[in-house]
Amino acid sequence: MPEPSRDAPLAPNSRQLMKDLAPYREPNIARSLFELCVTLVPFLLIWFVIWVAVREGYWIGLLLAVPAAGFLVRLFLIQHDCGHGAFFRHRPSNDWVGRVLGVLTLTPYDYWRHSHALHHATSGNLDHRGIGDIDTLTVDEFQARSPWRRRLYRLYRHPLVMFGIGPAYLFLLRHRLPMGLMRDGWRPWVSAMATNVAIALLIAAVIWLVGVGPFLLVHLPITLIAASIGVWLFYVQHQFEETFWDHDADWSFHDAALHGSSHYDLPVVLRWFTANIGVHHVHHLSSRIPYYRLPEVLRDRPELKDVGRLTLLESLRSVRLVLWDRKKRRLVSFKEALGAA
Repeated sequence: MPEPSRDAPLAPNSRQLMKDLAPYREPNIARSLFELCVTLVPFLLIWFVIWVAVREGYWIGLLLAVPAAGFLVRLFLIQHDCGHGAFFRHRPSNDWVGRVLGVLTLTPYDYWRHSHALHHATSGNLDHRGIGDIDTLTVDEFQARSPWRRRLYRLYRHPLVMFGIGPAYLFLLRHRLPMGLMRDGWRPWVSAMATNVAIALLIAAVIWLVGVGPFLLVHLPITLIAASIGVWLFYVQHQFEETFWDHDADWSFHDAALHGSSHYDLPVVLRWFTANIGVHHVHHLSSRIPYYRLPEVLRDRPELKDVGRLTLLESLRSVRLVLWDRKKRRLVSFKEALGAA
C-alpha cells in the first residue's frame, strides 16, 4: 500500500500560509524600475564590451559571456514576474514590459504566460503533466514502456540533452511556435509570430550595425549559456528527492506548491542574478509576490527557510533522480528503480 500523501495538518497550514502572504503582493514601482535598469543596462554594456573585445582577442570577450548570460537570465525572470502580474501594479505595464523583454529572451510572452499559468495550476499533479514542466514518469510507467521508449526517456533525461541540447532547442526553435497550445485559437499564434517578427527585425538591425559574424560570436554564446542556466533553475525547483506528486484524488494545490517546489538556497551573488527564484516554494504559493520581496517573507517567516531547502551541492546530486516512486513518495534514480523491480 502507498504511504499517505501527507499528514493531515499540512493542507490547512499551507492554505493559511497562502492567506498570510497576501500583504507581500504589493509591488513598489520605484523598486521595479530600479531592478529593470540595473539588469538591462549592464547587459547592454557587457554586450558592447564583448563586441569590442572580439576585434582584440575573442577569448577575452568570451569570458564576459558568462556574466552577460547572468543578466539575460535576470531579464527573463523579470519577464516571469510580469507574467504573474507581480512586477507592476497594472496589467498593461506588466504585459508590455514582458513582451519587450520576450524579444531579448526569445520567449513569446503571452504564449509563455499562458503555458506557465498551467504549470502553476497543475504542478505536482500526475494526471495533468505535459505543459510547462519537465517530463517525469513514475517507476511503474517507465517499467511498462517498451525498451525503445525507455531508451528515449533515458536520452531525454541525460544531462547533455537536458541542460545542453534541450535548452538550445527550447529557446532557439521550440519557442518559435506555440507548442502545446497550437489548437487553442489565434492568441498563442499571434504572440509567437509577433515575437518572431520583432526578433528578426532586432537581429537584422544589430547585424547591419556590427556584421553577422561578430553578432553570432557575441550573442550566440550568451544565449546558449543563459538558456542552460534557465533550464537548470527550472529543473532543480521541482526535481528534488522529497518533492510532491499525487493523482487528482489526493492532489492539493497548496501542498503541491509548498512541498513540491524547492527552496534553492544559493550564495548571495547567485541569488541576485537569479532574482530570488530559488525561493520557489513561496513563489508557487503566492505568485503575485515580486521577486525582490521574497527575502522579506523568509525574514518574517523563518520556519519556511528549511522547507524543501536545497543547497548548491545538493542540487547537483538531483540530476540522477529521474523517476517518481509512488510507494516511497520520492524521486529515485534509474538504478534504484530497476534494482527494486
